[in-house]
Amino acid sequence: MRFMVIVKANEDTENGVMPTAEELAAMGDYNEELVKAGVMLAGDGLYPSAKGARVAFDGKGATTVTDGPFAETKELIAGFWIWELPSLRDAVEWLRKAPFQSGEVEIRQIHGPEAFADIATPETVAQEDRMREQLASKSGR
Repeated sequence: MRFMVIVKANEDTENGVMPTAEELAAMGDYNEELVKAGVMLAGDGLYPSAKGARVAFDGKGATTVTDGPFAETKELIAGFWIWELPSLRDAVEWLRKAPFQSGEVEIRQIHGPEAFADIATPETVAQEDRMREQLASKSGR
């Protein structure tokens, strides 16, 4: 199973406060442990919402773009990982080892093709397979 591990934003991340050298080193060690264990597929931090935008779709084909920053910090994301593990319980156990002192992190399972088995057409399945092959060849996996 693949999981997205979502690191929630806070006032510091929204104000562009970078981690200390010690915090960065601890996170590097943790990420290295994840990679060596074959858990981590991807992961990065995000710039503050002031450097982003939201696009709202109205259901009729029109969009509205709102430039950041966004007011509700508790709803924002400061970073993420993509992990591959056998279960949610395993993801929780790995996350408990993370070098965070405070904050909140959310773990969500990522849909795989099996989630759409009842509605996917053969054409959709073939398209998805082609895209996954292209992505794998670009990432070297």
